Amino acid sequence: MFSIRKAVYDDAEAIANIHVNSWKSTYTDLLEEKDLSNITYENRKALWETVLRMQKKEQCTFVIHNDEKIVGFVSGGPERTKRFNYDSEIYTIYLLEEFQRMGLGAKLLKVFAEEVKALGYASILVWILKQNPSSRFYERYQALPVGEEETTIGEGTYQETAYGWENIDELLKLFK
Repeated sequence: MFSIRKAVYDDAEAIANIHVNSWKSTYTDLLEEKDLSNITYENRKALWETVLRMQKKEQCTFVIHNDEKIVGFVSGGPERTKRFNYDSEIYTIYLLEEFQRMGLGAKLLKVFAEEVKALGYASILVWILKQNPSSRFYERYQALPVGEEETTIGEGTYQETAYGWENIDELLKLFK
């Protein structure tokens, strides 16, 4: 049985571990090794301690866990680029590899959509690397590609695609 709750400061270590492990399992074939090794447990732990210590009202982070441990998380808030007609954004959504394809990503997406709607947002954007097979997850939930841009990771330059839901209510109907 899995449960979802808002993340707290004490979750930073588990979130950092998931972030690094998921990053490496997901992006091994998409990034150059030198860029992949750029993400470390130490810098992710420091990042998540900061994020969770300074939670802003317009942002949210949720974890999904079983009786033993946290196995995934989602975080987001206001859309950062201001170049698209979307007002919220999923910044990160990761599950440990052994917990993928179990419907847990959908649970995280749903709770995120419910929360940002409650915060007053109307739409959601998410960026993913262009070659990432996880794009099918977003397409399954009817997200549409709305833009592309280059991003720098480590020393490399990679293509990202923005997927979006113009209407959170339409996304939430898919979970009923």
